[in-house]
Amino acid sequence: MFKKILLATSGAPSTFGAARVAFDMAKRYGAEVVVFNVMGVPTKAFSQVVNDVRTGEEIEVDDEYRAWVEEELKSTFEKQIESVEYAKIVTTTGVPSREILRAARAEDADLIVMGASSGDSSAYRKGYPGSTLQRVAKAARCPVMTVHRETASYWGGFGNIVFATDFSKQAENAFKFALNSARELNCDLTLFHALDISGKVLDQNDIEDKLIAARARIRETYGPLMGDFKDFDIEVWEGVPYVEIVKIARERSADLIVLAHHSRELDPELASIGSTLEQVILRAGCPVVSVSKPDKV
Repeated sequence: MFKKILLATSGAPSTFGAARVAFDMAKRYGAEVVVFNVMGVPTKAFSQVVNDVRTGEEIEVDDEYRAWVEEELKSTFEKQIESVEYAKIVTTTGVPSREILRAARAEDADLIVMGASSGDSSAYRKGYPGSTLQRVAKAARCPVMTVHRETASYWGGFGNIVFATDFSKQAENAFKFALNSARELNCDLTLFHALDISGKVLDQNDIEDKLIAARARIRETYGPLMGDFKDFDIEVWEGVPYVEIVKIARERSADLIVLAHHSRELDPELASIGSTLEQVILRAGCPVVSVSKPDKV
């Protein structure tokens, strides 16, 4: 299922968790890893002088500098590169999100793996993922896996996937990816919906009725698509969606959470990353995959 993984990394410590997962997946499933680094953003069109992605300093990118960057990446990920059969390093200059998307298309990547930010942990303190991730997740033709925290990267393969749905049209593509992954990688799949009753005054009987209705809707919506796959269960909890998604993933010791990139905007070209996905990425104790478009699910 995973033949080629694009690891988008600045080489900063904040991306080490994503690298750990990408290389572990490649080792387990025989995939190739493309270690992709955008060295800087040109100060002018086609200029060799760039603003370094990590430091913001102006640097002239010549053959010597490119060789130095590649050597630094090789040194940083030396043991991990040696642990897989296929790996290569690709460097370029440009706007990071644009170049990552371009490389994913050029390499025909099945999965993009990246951290939530390219710098330090400030993105978590501010409560939102970095702009590069937001742009990549929105436009990527393949699923995007995010590993925000080091604690989410100590990974041992797939055993349980949590697919969270809000029953939107966009959730269908995320479901296909979750089911295909669970089927091909022989793991359990939890279909989950968080019943958001915020701001509503309901008695317990009303809540119970809505929980029962949501379970029935999951069965009706996704059951016919399961085919001969039997290793799944259904859970519906009440509460704030991102809180409940993180909680059930922790309770099930999930190795992966899968969600749609967005739910409201029908045109993926216009959609911003959904607030639920945004908060799950920043809080989850495991990798999170967002699916925006159906090309590679």
